[in-house]
Amino acid sequence: MTIIRTYNHNLWDHGISQGYLVDSTLYISGQFSHNAEGEFVGAGDIRAQMTQTLENLDTVLQEFGATKHNLAYVELYLTNAQEHGETAIELFKTYVGEHRPAGSMIGVTYLAFSEQWVEVRAVAHVG
Repeated sequence: MTIIRTYNHNLWDHGISQGYLVDSTLYISGQFSHNAEGEFVGAGDIRAQMTQTLENLDTVLQEFGATKHNLAYVELYLTNAQEHGETAIELFKTYVGEHRPAGSMIGVTYLAFSEQWVEVRAVAHVG
């Protein structure tokens, strides 16, 4: 029997869940730099945006009893990837430590908000 569980932070509703667990595979929607009240964090600061985005990724993982060590695949979307890529990779490597999930860094023209420079989506295994 397939087991499905979802999580949403209830800050807004765009018709998607923040996390969608099917059996032991967790699909995590694109996370970006917002605080617990839904306010954007780190306009003009790639370090602040990456840090908050990764904290939000942790929040979704924790809702399913998982950690960053459960990450199997990560996609990092960056506007102006040539300027921010090195910093983003440095912060991501610090975040995952010795764990090395599969993944991609993808340069994009823009993201949902004009001040948004980073978004992270992921797949993790749990259980």
